[in-house]
Amino acid sequence: MRRFLTALLAAATLGAFGVVWSEEQAAAPADATSAPAAEAAAPAAAPMPTEALTLTGNAEAGAKIFAEGKGEAPPCMSCHGEKGLGDDNMGTPRLAGQGFVYLRKQLYEFAADRRTDTTMGVMNGIARALSDQDKADISAYEASVHEDALAAASNLEEIKAAGSVQVGEKHLGKGIVLYGIPGKNVPACSSCHQFNGRGALPVYPAIGGQRYVYLVNQLKKWKDGSRANDPLGQMRAVASKLSDEDIYNVAAYLTSAPPISVGNSRQPHQPEPAVAGAAH
Repeated sequence: MRRFLTALLAAATLGAFGVVWSEEQAAAPADATSAPAAEAAAPAAAPMPTEALTLTGNAEAGAKIFAEGKGEAPPCMSCHGEKGLGDDNMGTPRLAGQGFVYLRKQLYEFAADRRTDTTMGVMNGIARALSDQDKADISAYEASVHEDALAAASNLEEIKAAGSVQVGEKHLGKGIVLYGIPGKNVPACSSCHQFNGRGALPVYPAIGGQRYVYLVNQLKKWKDGSRANDPLGQMRAVASKLSDEDIYNVAAYLTSAPPISVGNSRQPHQPEPAVAGAAH
């Protein structure tokens, strides 16, 4: 019981940050005292320009760019798959059904070199080739793609057989996702990302049903500070306390974590892309 109460307290402490948050706050610089020393060289995040924030995405236009590309930007589907479900072999994430605000923010920060693509080395250039309206359109389209929550669940047996990425234990990851690690002062993933990582828009993305390889890679990048565009440095502060084993276990559970619990088929309301894309 004592461990359970401690976990709840840790979860509540971090979860309190997500009550009300504008996108400008979500992009604010991290407190240098709360993250690893490796972050010192990382560029500080900055608010998205007001003119970009006021744009509402056109999902139809975004679907065309996603499938065909535009100008110097190749089709998004060439790396992220036909519906944006990602690819473990390439290390690319699932974009389908992700929040509009989160997707647009990532594209903006790739374009501004506030996030560096260390997976394939192409996202920074691609994002710069897209206009602010293009970014909003692609984000609106991917946010509107309704696929089964576990459509992108990774095949852990195949990944394990390939041997390129270590695979963790789901049951060990479940404990961290739901209750954290009180002994390390690690809050539950669900305290910010909601139950089983189904997401808490507009700030916290869906990490449940995300690709295993992508989850592992990003958690390691948060841990070493090579990715530093997290709201208030939260992910860096949490990941810095995780061992590699913890990371593998969390990713193993999240990739196939159902967004609903037994006996409760309802999920919290998530705003439609057209509404989420309105001026803030």
